[in-house]
Amino acid sequence: MSIEREIQKRSGSECELCTATEKLSIYNVPPNHENKLEKSIYACATCISQIEDAETMDANHWRCLNDSMWSEVKVVQIVAWRMLHRLKKEGWPQDLLDMMYFDEDDLSWAAATGEADDKENSIKHLDVNGVQLQAGDSVVLIKDLNVKGAGFVAKRGSAVRNITLTHDNAEHIEGRLNGQHIVIITKYVKKT
Repeated sequence: MSIEREIQKRSGSECELCTATEKLSIYNVPPNHENKLEKSIYACATCISQIEDAETMDANHWRCLNDSMWSEVKVVQIVAWRMLHRLKKEGWPQDLLDMMYFDEDDLSWAAATGEADDKENSIKHLDVNGVQLQAGDSVVLIKDLNVKGAGFVAKRGSAVRNITLTHDNAEHIEGRLNGQHIVIITKYVKKT
């Protein structure tokens, strides 16, 4: 039996989150990219678009989580937990989260995408223009910088690709320039 038939049978051909019956497709739950039944949900286009783009979130749509969080399907519970964490500022999701329980393995899977991280107090790496930097971004130096211990000057306009973030210091990023791994102060870079 194909995964699509299995997931349709499991879901009753309804969105496993909001019970919609139109525009349904298989959604592989991150960080999974495999097309496996136990790592995928059957969801409507509305749910998928709001899962993938937090900017389009409609809190009222997600009141459906009051029911779907009790699903017998673990992956549906995981997605419900993540969405409730995203919506915590609304107030009502916290009550639902307080009722949920996962064993250690399931909790680590649920938290793998960082939904439960405290976004307010997390370190943010900002370039000279205040644009938030992410791991893997490319930046350009806006000033000539002496690279201590490497014996060269990093010239203004030099591109540093695939940066990594220093997790304990918002002012430092790391990258490779002239074959050297260097630490760069964020106020001297601009995201490209």
